[in-house]
Amino acid sequence: MRCAAIDLGTNTARLLIGDCENGRLTTLQVEREIVRLGGGFSDAAGLAADAQQRGLGCLQRFAAVMRRQGVERVRASATSAVRDAVNGGSFVERVLQETGIRLTVIDGDLEGRLTLDGVISGLDELHRSMLVVDVGGGSTEVTVAENGLPTFIRSLPLGVVRLTEGFKSERARADRIAAIMDQLLDDMSSAGLCLAPDTIMVSTAGTATTLAAIQMEMVEYDYRRVNNFVISRADIEGIYQRLLPLAPRERLAIAGLEKGREDLIMAGIGITTRIMDRFGFNRMKVSDYGLLEGLALSAAEAGQGA
Repeated sequence: MRCAAIDLGTNTARLLIGDCENGRLTTLQVEREIVRLGGGFSDAAGLAADAQQRGLGCLQRFAAVMRRQGVERVRASATSAVRDAVNGGSFVERVLQETGIRLTVIDGDLEGRLTLDGVISGLDELHRSMLVVDVGGGSTEVTVAENGLPTFIRSLPLGVVRLTEGFKSERARADRIAAIMDQLLDDMSSAGLCLAPDTIMVSTAGTATTLAAIQMEMVEYDYRRVNNFVISRADIEGIYQRLLPLAPRERLAIAGLEKGREDLIMAGIGITTRIMDRFGFNRMKVSDYGLLEGLALSAAEAGQGA
């Protein structure tokens, strides 16, 4: 059975098409597009009209690709931006009417679980204890896993689009990140959770993969080199100091920095480094795998009995 997964995030939309057999997935094609669905988001109005149009246009293109590939089963998710929008329901209905794609709005807990599944599927080794961090456009999911199973998941109201658009100074963003991190540590303490000394931090999504690409000075993105790449806290600080004095458009001259992330990367680095510092990590492993692959695996499993 030919399966597809769609991850419609707050900043990036991704499509994975593969063949499902006996609960396993063989990837055939991956497409991605920065749509900035959360751009111009407001609590009162929700998703902005132009952002909805960008999302719809992208999903129409994805639908055409799926038709050409003969896709039989689709798992499509929408996350933070749609989840939090007052007009999220009407947008989901519009997507169905105009593209035929049935979006499922997933909560932060399920997002964390599916992301963990996806990350594990691409790891070069399964670490006994992991802190998996998914820095997204509208939220950041933090998952503690032991032997591949989640023991703690929190979806934090920290996302690179909302931080960038809602907080205009580095200081204001840093204060917001610090406050949310304080709450996370309180929640973990209340749950009686303390990270094991051998815990590995694994970071997925655009901020992490961009940091890896910049560190390797990638002109053409290669997920095979990025996946499982280990980057140090010192190297991340070096990238931050290199980008800080540059205007967003000037940052595009930096090899590895994709157009559409030039303003968002600073907020992403802020979230990443704060997490590393609070938990004492001096390095992190980067995963190119995540929610999209987790969705695809769930589609493959569902297709096993079809």
